[in-house]
Amino acid sequence: MTTFADLGLSQKVLSAVADAGYTTPTPIQEGAIPPALERRDILGIAQTGTGKTAGFVLPMLTMLERGRARARMPRTLILEPTRELAAQVHENFEKYGKNHRLNIVLLIGGVSFDEQDRKLERGADVLIATPGRLLDHTERGKLLMTGVELLVIDEADRMLDMGFIPDIERIVKFIPFTRQTLFFSATMPPEIQNLADTFLQNPVRIEVAPPSSTAATVVQQLVACGGKDFEKRERLRELIRSQTDLTNAIIFCNRKKDVADLYKSLEKHGFSVGALHGDMDQRSRTNMLQGFKDNEITLLVASDVAARGLDIPAVSHVFNFDVPIHAEDYVHRIGRTGRAGRAGAAFTMVTRRDAKYVDAITKLIDREIEWLDGKDAIEATSGDSDEKPGRGRRSDSKGTARRSGRDDKRGRDDKPAPVAVAKDVPEPAADEPAKTAAKPAPKQNREERQPRQRAPEPANANANANDDRNNRNRNRHNRDNDDRDPTPVGFGDEIPAFMMIGS
Repeated sequence: MTTFADLGLSQKVLSAVADAGYTTPTPIQEGAIPPALERRDILGIAQTGTGKTAGFVLPMLTMLERGRARARMPRTLILEPTRELAAQVHENFEKYGKNHRLNIVLLIGGVSFDEQDRKLERGADVLIATPGRLLDHTERGKLLMTGVELLVIDEADRMLDMGFIPDIERIVKFIPFTRQTLFFSATMPPEIQNLADTFLQNPVRIEVAPPSSTAATVVQQLVACGGKDFEKRERLRELIRSQTDLTNAIIFCNRKKDVADLYKSLEKHGFSVGALHGDMDQRSRTNMLQGFKDNEITLLVASDVAARGLDIPAVSHVFNFDVPIHAEDYVHRIGRTGRAGRAGAAFTMVTRRDAKYVDAITKLIDREIEWLDGKDAIEATSGDSDEKPGRGRRSDSKGTARRSGRDDKRGRDDKPAPVAVAKDVPEPAADEPAKTAAKPAPKQNREERQPRQRAPEPANANANANDDRNNRNRNRHNRDNDDRDPTPVGFGDEIPAFMMIGS
């Protein structure tokens, strides 16, 4: 059996690894560490939870024992798609590099530029950054990357989803051509393969699991539910309460708004719950994630900002409140459970309109997913038939999941990039009676307008007002105890005829 001592790591690194309680490397570590120490380029393909972070952190620590960083000229650079992943890599360097005296600098949004500038001024042996914030410092003239000897591009497929590829191409132009490059991705779509061919020179390819595979330790099930949000929320609560072995869980939604709504719903029903999405400030995101790691909260409702690489080993369950629109996101979401050989469970809530997304997922992972109540259960669900095209939640293929991945897009303080939204007016449902309206009368001149007559108040106006207040109080009480959707705002689902003229 191979041990870390057989991989060529330095004694300082081996000591830190032993103190952390590890003796046997994972397949990705065993495959990546020796060629990395030989200064070879690496193309690593591994599903999440396989230990690939240590696969590049440990050899980097060994190689950095010789040499010293100069001010504003980092020796190595690690690019991560999200703040959370960057912070996690920083924690790995602190854990395994405790016997080294290295300057590790973290450049992410939500943190003061001045504080980061002071750290860069002292020199960075390791620079860990999100692409946008790194470009910010570079464009300000605060950072020179001509001294970078080793570049790590982590979660490359996630970079693609978030639209970071143009930024990465710009960054690579600032780095010497003679650099060593370590390129890691959980999936390998054609775009990522083309990128790897551009950045890597005669790389060692390490593939420890088939691309887009899921861990065998995770039990996956589909759960049939109605298409209305209040029905899905009710079904989710039943599902959570039925899991006797649940210790903690991450619940994924496609949209940040749905994260907030579901968080409020679960909190109202007495669950220990927190929320995590890209519109939260960095302090809140960090505190919420730490509270979940420390078991201060049981359920974490999150967007796909939490789907990649976050190392929370003891997550027992994952619930997909929304079926991910992009099949690759399913692999990463359920990869949050069943890590390091532990058992895990992943439930995906499916409505009738989600069929094409489920088909794409099963095709990607090359296996059928079992239905919790049998495949016929989806036919018995209610609510979906009421939702016609253009009437329900927007879920176009280039909108929701890709857009939620842009939580950290363009790290200019990591604000989401603007997204163009089509302004289509939905057509009336086929089974509704046609609604026609007369053409509006021509506008009158101000002088021709007649004064509006005020209707006389009924004699029992006070009694009617009291009845209205009582009815409103009863309705408010019913809404507080019912998890149905809020009252429609504006026109609701009814579109006046004059708004459809010219459409």
